[in-house]
Amino acid sequence: MRRALHLLLFLGISLLIIAALVLAAVNFVSGGNLLDSAQVLLLRLQLQSRQGELTAPYSSNQDTVRFEILPGASAASIAADLAAATLISDARLFLDFARVEGLDRRFEASVYFLKQTQSIAQIAAALTDSSKSFISFRTVEGARIEELAASIDNNKLLGFSGGEFYAFVAIGAPLPAEFADWAGIPAGASLEGYMFPDTYQLPPDISAQQLRDLLLRSFRARVGEELWHAAQAQGLSIHQAVTLASIIEREAVWRDEHPLIASVYRNRLAINMLLEADPTVQYGLQGGRGSWWPQITRADYQRVESPYNTYRHAGLPPGPIASPGLSAIEAALQPAESEYFYFRAACDQSFRHNFARNFEEHLANGC
Repeated sequence: MRRALHLLLFLGISLLIIAALVLAAVNFVSGGNLLDSAQVLLLRLQLQSRQGELTAPYSSNQDTVRFEILPGASAASIAADLAAATLISDARLFLDFARVEGLDRRFEASVYFLKQTQSIAQIAAALTDSSKSFISFRTVEGARIEELAASIDNNKLLGFSGGEFYAFVAIGAPLPAEFADWAGIPAGASLEGYMFPDTYQLPPDISAQQLRDLLLRSFRARVGEELWHAAQAQGLSIHQAVTLASIIEREAVWRDEHPLIASVYRNRLAINMLLEADPTVQYGLQGGRGSWWPQITRADYQRVESPYNTYRHAGLPPGPIASPGLSAIEAALQPAESEYFYFRAACDQSFRHNFARNFEEHLANGC
């Protein structure tokens, strides 16, 4: 009997030792937080029955939503903000999932671009890697800076308005000294013409001033030193070349016509003949007719009072009238060789032009 009691006592002590060792091991694995581990285990079991909710999108709406996590934001506040932005339907479920998967400690402070078509699981994972967030932004050939500002307002992902951007590029805005010196931009001028047309992948936290600087860097990189030296060799500044290129860009629909249109204007400049370019008249109206590029009449050639109106003022206008692409800039500095002094739209609605050496030929090209 005594022997049996000793055996039971030994077994009890052994079980206690084993239990202590197991608890110690669990405590070590859990980082010293046994209660937290138990809660996570319980949450994991509860989530097993809600897998459908975790993998279902909020809706089929494909619109992109700008979502920002501020430094120091808690997982709970992030979940609440996601629900307020109608990106998830259940903040508690999001928080529980993030905790179970260990994502709640990995959320990065940044700006993200999310959609309601993403599930809770997908959004939680996305918020741990801000390197995949970017804004696709397009600047187009032949656009004025006011049109670029409008496109910024239409892009709901950018964190600033078109007006804020316009303040950095409009007349009177401080010019970046190094760029202005390189391009030969006169003091007090705007940055019209230098918003280089391209598609950009922008960082999510880009500011209005940073966008301006990015577009200027792109312009300088794409134009390069070769064209800069070509302009200098012809007695032109980049500013003058871009001014001519902007007119070429607005006149042409087809890029292969750029060099020939450039030749007409360069031929006219060589003999001090008026450029008589319709887009300069449109630019001079400054949107006064409800459009930046309205239809004009022959009467407008003399009626529009503007230093940009090349029907009234000889030589190049004071500055660019739009942002030209590289093709137009190259054409302005490397025009085709021709004897043409006139061109007008072809009558076949092809948006091409017929060219003429004199006014009589020009009249004959009329429809």
